[in-house]
Amino acid sequence: MTRPAAASRRRDSLLKLLVLALGLAAAGWLLRTLGVAPGTAWADQYLAGGGVLAEILFVAVGTLASAVGVPRQAVAFVGGYAFGAVAGSALALAAQVVGAALAFGWARLIGKAWAERRLAGRFGPRIRPLRDTLVNNPFGATLALRLLPIGNNLALNLLAGMAGIAAGPFLVASAIGYLPQTVIFALLGKGVRVDGVWQMALAAALFVIAAVIGFWLLQRHRAGRVMED
Repeated sequence: MTRPAAASRRRDSLLKLLVLALGLAAAGWLLRTLGVAPGTAWADQYLAGGGVLAEILFVAVGTLASAVGVPRQAVAFVGGYAFGAVAGSALALAAQVVGAALAFGWARLIGKAWAERRLAGRFGPRIRPLRDTLVNNPFGATLALRLLPIGNNLALNLLAGMAGIAAGPFLVASAIGYLPQTVIFALLGKGVRVDGVWQMALAAALFVIAAVIGFWLLQRHRAGRVMED
């Protein structure tokens, strides 16, 4: 790829990132203004003031939701809304990691053929390079992909299980990569509940920082592969 083309792609990526960050902040403000947000009615009914039992219920439901493909950001949002930014982030992260482990284990031990057909049908020729990237560097590739603001969480879980990579590096990298967006959306959830403008602003700033790190890691990983080839 020529330098002008690479520079143009970087500018496009940064512009998209800025639009996503502004959209994130605007969405938080709109949800607060309208007084509605996905999952908050369920949180008010079953989680508010429920103590340890409510936390266990949230982790159980969040784990199942993450395992079947519900966006992990939604789990973090509800966690922040129900339990606050710190506790909500921790509980949501636990649910996301266990959900990822369930989907990973299912694709590896039981549904490998089904996962391969599903992923091939959805992503076509792009699946093999991504699979090879995960096999060559399970921890680094997983971390970079988890940090990016785009991507399909369930698809990556299934692909990793199907590829037969070690569970340890995949899940540790997933937990680290999940953390920024988990905190971001838990902050948004808390901000919607308490009218916290600063939480929403901080969430948007953290979103940009996490995405930049993810893009940088992915570019570095790709550059390393090119040099090795």
